[in-house]
Amino acid sequence: MSVIVMKFGGSSVGTPERMRRVAQRIVDRKREGNRCLVVVSAMGDTTDDLIDLSKQICEGAPPSREMDMLLTTGEQVSVALLSMAIQSLGEEARSYTGWQTGIYTEAVHGKARISRIEPKRVQEALENDCIVIVAGFQGMTEQGEITTLGRGGSDTTAVAVAAAIKADLCEIYTDVEGVYSTDPRIVKCARKLNEISYDEMLELANLGAAVLHPRAVECAKLNQVRLVVRSSFTHNEGTLVKEEAAMEQGIVVSGIAYDKNVARISILGVPERPGQLAKVFTALAKSQVDVDIIVQSGVQDAADFSFTVGSGDLEKAMGIIASIKETVGFRETTSETGLVKVSIVGAGMVSNPGVAAKMFEAISELGISINMVSTSEIKVSCVIPNSRLNEVIQTLHTAYGLDTDTTVSVGGPQERR
Repeated sequence: MSVIVMKFGGSSVGTPERMRRVAQRIVDRKREGNRCLVVVSAMGDTTDDLIDLSKQICEGAPPSREMDMLLTTGEQVSVALLSMAIQSLGEEARSYTGWQTGIYTEAVHGKARISRIEPKRVQEALENDCIVIVAGFQGMTEQGEITTLGRGGSDTTAVAVAAAIKADLCEIYTDVEGVYSTDPRIVKCARKLNEISYDEMLELANLGAAVLHPRAVECAKLNQVRLVVRSSFTHNEGTLVKEEAAMEQGIVVSGIAYDKNVARISILGVPERPGQLAKVFTALAKSQVDVDIIVQSGVQDAADFSFTVGSGDLEKAMGIIASIKETVGFRETTSETGLVKVSIVGAGMVSNPGVAAKMFEAISELGISINMVSTSEIKVSCVIPNSRLNEVIQTLHTAYGLDTDTTVSVGGPQERR
C-alpha cells in the first residue's frame, strides 16, 4: 500500500464547496489503495484577514510571537473542516496541528526553519487506516513555542513530512496544472512540461517562478522526495520534479522566470583598499538584508559597485549604507527602482556555448539596455526596465524554441502558502 502526501493550498479549500470537492478527491485516492496524509493551508484570504485584524489592534508592528499564535489559527480551521468533510463521506479522518504532528523548528517567529520531525503519532494513525490531515505552515520550538514557517510554509511542511514518513509520493495541488515554460499569463503558448530536474526547479523557484517555494524544492532534493505539481481543479497529469529530467533534443533552455521585486543600489567613489566590499555587505547581512547580483568596476584609485536588493529592503539598505559612509569613505550612493530580473534556466546550458549571447542579442534587438548580469552553470539573469518585461519574455520564449509543443519548463502563478 503506497503512502501519499497531498498538499492543498488556500484557494483549493477557499469555500465549503471546494473543501467538499477536495475531500472527495482525497477519499478517491484512499479508495484506490493508498494511505493518505494531507497538508492544508488556511482557507482563501484568511491569513490576509488575520493580518489586517492585527493591524487594527496594534499601531506599530505586532509582537512576532503573538502573530504566530494568531496566524496558525487559519490552518487549524482548515484541517478541522476538511476532516469533517472526509468523515461525512464515510472515511475515518483525524486532524493535527503542526506541533501534534511532531514538527520542531528553530526558535524564530515568522520564518522558522524545520529542524526535525517526530511523526510517530501520524504514522500510527496512517497504519490504522485513518486519513491524516496536518496543518501546514506551522511547528513548535524545543521549548514548546508555536512558530510559523513563513512564505511557502505549507509546501515545505508537505515535503518535509513526506521525507519523515518515507512517503512514496508528495503531490502539491495548486491552481495551475503544473510547471510551465514561462508565465502563461504573459506567453499564451507557454507549455506545461511532464518533468523537470530538482536543480532546474530550484533555480526557477529562486528566480521568481512561484509554482513551488525554493525551500520545498531544496528539501525534496536533499531527501529525494518524489514530487508532483498538479491542479486541484482537474484530473490532468501534472509535472514530476525529479533528480534528472529527460532533455528534449535541441532544447537547451527549459524555462524563463522573472522577479519584479528588484531594486539597484550603486556606491560610487569607494577608495581602493582591501576589505571595502566586506564592510558594506557585512553590515547589510547583520541587518538581514539579502543581496543578489553584485557588479564592481574600478577607476584608478577608486571603485564603483552596484548590487540588487528586494524592493522592500531598499529604504532599509540605503539607511545602513549611509551609516557606514565614514568607515568606507565612498563619495555618494544612488538607487533605482522600476526594474525586473529576467532569467533563463536549463541544464543543457552547461554543454552549449552561446546561450547567454543569444539572450543578450535578443534583448538588444528590442532596443533595451541590460543593467546587470548574473550567471551560473544552468542560468543567466539580466536586470532590465520593468516596463519592457512582457516583450522580453515573449521574445526569449521564441528565441529558445519554447513556443513549440515539444517544450518543457516552468512559470505560472501560485496560490498563497
